[in-house]
Amino acid sequence: MERHHNAKDVISSKGTISLLPSAITTASLFSGFYAIVAAINGQFFHAAVAIIVSAIFDGLDGRVARLTGTTSKFGMEYDSLCDLVAFGVAPALLAYEWVLRPYGRYGWLAAFLYVATTALRLARFNSQDTISVKNEFTGLPCPAAGGMIAATVLFCSFFEFTGTLRNFMVLGVVYGLSYLMISSVKYQSFKHAETDRAKKFQVLVGMVLLIMVLAAEPQVTLFILGATYVLSGPLAVAYRLVVRRKVTVKEEQE
Repeated sequence: MERHHNAKDVISSKGTISLLPSAITTASLFSGFYAIVAAINGQFFHAAVAIIVSAIFDGLDGRVARLTGTTSKFGMEYDSLCDLVAFGVAPALLAYEWVLRPYGRYGWLAAFLYVATTALRLARFNSQDTISVKNEFTGLPCPAAGGMIAATVLFCSFFEFTGTLRNFMVLGVVYGLSYLMISSVKYQSFKHAETDRAKKFQVLVGMVLLIMVLAAEPQVTLFILGATYVLSGPLAVAYRLVVRRKVTVKEEQE
């Protein structure tokens, strides 16, 4: 059920609506909407780039709000609505227009499943206690899921993948991301990452190296980075299960 807010609820705790974080969120929404228009017009490369740009803006708005001390309930709700468009509707439409359309009803049902799981992921996130657990997400974050679809488009266009191989690859990515978003798999969160003063220089050097790698072959690097983050959750679960099984076997032997 849609929640209704009165005028006082829209105002932040400091009495005003913070314009800078909201402007960045609006830029994320604009990029997501442009991705929809580009996908409809068959400009799949531009649509994929727009989704990645939207993800960059999405990572900035919350950080800017926290740095300026202007976080608000209004900003959180606005960010979630924009995320549904930029990382739910836009990637689903991009995948549908690019690959899934020839599959008819099964194609648009797969796209709808992705949009629905994105909405469920956002609703669950908004209802969770994010104060007690700041360093991890439950389920794959939707910006990462949308970015993975966009990175897949860029990756396939770079290597000129076409035909059945590409279609099954994208179809598997869509279903896999849909499941991971609503799963209980834990993912690392970098929104509240705190770095010791002694390690800030190393982090800066790492960021410079990352920019160099991205600039070399961005279409390949973005896909590898996205796939690494997406797979990090299931791999961590598998690792914990293996360790737990070894401990159980060792205890039984003793």
